[in-house]
Amino acid sequence: MKTLFPPYAHPSPGLPLDADTWIVRDVPGERRSLHQSLGRIDLDWGSRSLADVLADVDAWRADGAEGLFLDRAPAGSGGVGPVALTVRLAARRGLHRIVLNPGVPTHPLYRDLGVRICTFEGPWSAYQNWDGDGSRPGDGHLVHGVPTALLTAARRLMGRRGAGFGLATDAGPNVSAESLAGGAGNADS
Repeated sequence: MKTLFPPYAHPSPGLPLDADTWIVRDVPGERRSLHQSLGRIDLDWGSRSLADVLADVDAWRADGAEGLFLDRAPAGSGGVGPVALTVRLAARRGLHRIVLNPGVPTHPLYRDLGVRICTFEGPWSAYQNWDGDGSRPGDGHLVHGVPTALLTAARRLMGRRGAGFGLATDAGPNVSAESLAGGAGNADS
């Protein structure tokens, strides 16, 4: 299973470099890692203008990111058109590795885009009870707030549920930048 570190979780310093580790960065600029880099673009559930999204695509292309993490993506059929256009224009700009993160299962039309899809993003308490309905083997699962003692068990559960990529972390999406700088938010990988 590939490991994807969202912006709120960072790999431990001893994590070996490999092609199965992706780091999502919030803003273009200096890299803090030599792992594969995905630039985060907030789609705001489909409410951002296409011009603003494409400006972000161009900024990540100029930065040298290997791909894009389209965060807070719409999941319903009404959002497919703008997301498809973003994916096509990103590919024309050389950004072929795209991860779509609605955090929930999507309308089946999204499967035709040829991108990876995160079908779960949420706390450990919700993941334990999640039935996986609408998810497919190979989809991404981002599980935060896992008690440290249960990180390995959470990773195993992700594997049993067919996650192709993702992360189980003790960090959460509301972790402050100061605590991350101090070493909090390291994840089991």
